[in-house]
Amino acid sequence: MYVAVKGGETAILNSQKLLAEERRGDPAVPELSLTQIRQQLRLAVARVMAEGSLYDPELAALALKQAAGDTVEAIFLLRAHRTTLPRLGYSVPLDTARMTVLRRISATFKDLPGGQILGPTYDYTQRLLDFDLSFDQAGQAPGPAAGDPAKTAQDADIGPYPSVVDLLDQEGLVETHPIPEGDPAPHDLTREPLRFPADRATRLQNLARGDEGFLLAMGYSTQRGYTHSHPFVGEIRFGTVDVVLAPEELGFPLSIGEIELTECQMVNQFAGSKTVPPQFTRGYGLAFGHSERKAMAMSLVDRALRAPELGEDVQSPAQMQEFVLSHSDNLEASGFVQHLKLPHYVDFQSELDLVRKMRAAQSQQTPEADAS
Repeated sequence: MYVAVKGGETAILNSQKLLAEERRGDPAVPELSLTQIRQQLRLAVARVMAEGSLYDPELAALALKQAAGDTVEAIFLLRAHRTTLPRLGYSVPLDTARMTVLRRISATFKDLPGGQILGPTYDYTQRLLDFDLSFDQAGQAPGPAAGDPAKTAQDADIGPYPSVVDLLDQEGLVETHPIPEGDPAPHDLTREPLRFPADRATRLQNLARGDEGFLLAMGYSTQRGYTHSHPFVGEIRFGTVDVVLAPEELGFPLSIGEIELTECQMVNQFAGSKTVPPQFTRGYGLAFGHSERKAMAMSLVDRALRAPELGEDVQSPAQMQEFVLSHSDNLEASGFVQHLKLPHYVDFQSELDLVRKMRAAQSQQTPEADAS
């Protein structure tokens, strides 16, 4: 691309060498290990796994290290690696009702069966810099304060916990989504291109891989009056779920491991229609790792995109599936923006010639206009 400008292949190799040196930093400072990144930057690791469409904390930590903390670049690296992996099989649908819960809260019901479990969260902290973290505190991790209701991985509550929306379902106050007979396999966005109109399963796949910042902005817009919805957090839960395969040759399912997930059920008021009584509708979000903001934003946008299905007017950007789904992927967005760094010499010269001709033509017309 820049071969003729800066010395060709040698310049590019030197650029890569300089990048490696900048990424490493001062050799006198101990190098970050993947274990440190995976355990101490777990929220960044979770985002890279979610938007990279690959659950592997070790590889996500490696991608973050290689990208020097650039989350979108790390996501790019992980997705690129994902394309090289064979697909060995398909798991049965995850049963989040049987989640080993590390955190479970509801903004709609105070007294939940099993109780509210605060778990690890920044929700109850002061947003002040903790300068104690400036010092090396290896081996001095404090335990939870007395009476702290937060749970840790060691004392997590093992479910099953029924979904909070099931409480509303007992009175018939919330929509249900029974699985129809002959339900087809969902569209696989990792192997087939996105087509419009997209069904809900396809939209949810897109949103699960979508950029957290973009979804956050879209979800925020729905709360500022750009849709006619009033959301409530029915339930947010974070914990571990078994991944189960059912090999045909065995004839029975077996667990092959567990993964961390965050699930959000958003409840919205719905006035009803000629065929549907007034009830609550739902938006859904699910993401790898501890990713509450992503799951919440996803559930808000999911609900907004259901406007045509629910007979609501489509007037706002968050309700327009082609707009949302076409712009939510951070790799496509980043690639299209960053391609502007590539040489555009020929294009610019043609634009330059055109502007010069337009200015020359304008300067010739101006005296005549003044004379008249």
